[in-house]
Amino acid sequence: MQRYDKTLVWFRRDLRSFDHAALHHALRTSARVYCAFIYDRDILDSLGRADRRVEFIHASIAELAGDLERLGGALIVRHAVAATEIVALAQQLGVDAVLVNRDYEPQAIARDAAVSTALEAAGRRFESFKDQVIFEREEVLSLAAKPFTVFTPYKNAWLRKLQATPVASDQDFYLRSYPVEAHRAAFARPAGDIATALPSLEQLGFEPTNLSQLPIPTGMSGGAKLFDEFLPRMPGYRDTRDYPAVKGPSYLSVHLRFGTVSIRALARRAVEALRSGEGSVVDTAADADGGAVAAAPAAGTSTWLSELIWRDFYFMILHQNPHVAGNAFKPEYERIEFETGPAADALFAAWCEGRTGYPLVDAAMAQINQTGYMHNRLRMVTACFLIKDLGIDWRRGEAYFAERLNDYDLSANNGGWQWAASSGCDAQPYFRIFNPITQSEKFDAEGKFIRRYLPQLDKLGPKQIHAPWLQAPEVLARAGIVLGATYPRPVVDHDTARKRTLERYAVVKKIAAAA
Repeated sequence: MQRYDKTLVWFRRDLRSFDHAALHHALRTSARVYCAFIYDRDILDSLGRADRRVEFIHASIAELAGDLERLGGALIVRHAVAATEIVALAQQLGVDAVLVNRDYEPQAIARDAAVSTALEAAGRRFESFKDQVIFEREEVLSLAAKPFTVFTPYKNAWLRKLQATPVASDQDFYLRSYPVEAHRAAFARPAGDIATALPSLEQLGFEPTNLSQLPIPTGMSGGAKLFDEFLPRMPGYRDTRDYPAVKGPSYLSVHLRFGTVSIRALARRAVEALRSGEGSVVDTAADADGGAVAAAPAAGTSTWLSELIWRDFYFMILHQNPHVAGNAFKPEYERIEFETGPAADALFAAWCEGRTGYPLVDAAMAQINQTGYMHNRLRMVTACFLIKDLGIDWRRGEAYFAERLNDYDLSANNGGWQWAASSGCDAQPYFRIFNPITQSEKFDAEGKFIRRYLPQLDKLGPKQIHAPWLQAPEVLARAGIVLGATYPRPVVDHDTARKRTLERYAVVKKIAAAA
């Protein structure tokens, strides 16, 4: 193992001071370890002045800096173009190497390649480590040594690899922690001329959002709090995850995105629960809407572990198929002609603003616009509605989610949208089209979620709230609803839109038949 006098750990999407691969390796191999975070202008300058993600990062950085101080170190924080600033900081500190945890997005890969080249030209090393996934890149392959494109066989291979640990005495080799505190003696503080003061939001060019009024605790402590709250709910996750009015999810996605929790710790707790007698990790069939059919021992914990495996899967897909960032995974789906022009733009605006006339869709869009979060079932419903009811290119919806979601992650967001568009790997068949009314009746039967975000519909009954335009005039009058005024009429008829979608996607069927 390479030994160093001084190293710099560059924090990016790993904002924690525990179970941190790059920090662990730096502390073990170096006499002195410095830490830095760069508010990257290449990213931030393209955002609006109010962005919940920047505020989440800002609060999480403050907690991280405080804990590094406790451990004997310090966090150097800069607001600059990261690719050049980190090279300059390495020169200023006189370090031998910069250590990072790997990022898998195309722009990040290009940035890191440029940083590595610049550092090497100056006689410094650039080392990266796996940290934000359990298995990366080519670690899980088929028996033919090929990347998977279907989730279930990938998941089975993932689980087999997890269990086939290369160290017989360590049953959780791939889930092992990378301790930090045990090696804290190597932390170093920069000299006095290198400032460690944290910039304010205003100094970064941003203003406060409504984040503090939302149930989104920030930083390492926030991630730990949410996970502790979720643990008692984990066994029931399979039965509750699809209902947006129920507290079923872990709500950890934003913490996974910015690394304020450890993916290894989360997966380890799930695996330990399964091994402790709750049952074994098993596959379950899926019904037409993506829900499990047959119950299994420890189905909730197993299903939640599967969600973490989906995350690895989409990272792998992005690595193996970088063309998905902007193009269909299946090239033949580029032949589909989506709606364009002023009418399509008006429909897209109605979708973005929650004015489609379909309550579950509108409530879901209100949720993302007001909070930066959207329930996973609703991500599927709203995406399918945009693509297959409104006939609008999935890339427009993907970009809107990228702008709005607190937990935006290129690989998962792209994977989800291509699933809905039927253009991705292991995607929903193009002829399987969600009915927004039946989805509403099934997953928000009492209308509790709809009422939360569309209070103008509050006086409608649980059987009426899913399709206001189908209700008798006297029912609407009693509820104080005037269609087209207090609540919009549907912008499309679902049955008519479904037929148009099948016609639009017929080109794919023709290509498949000719192949």
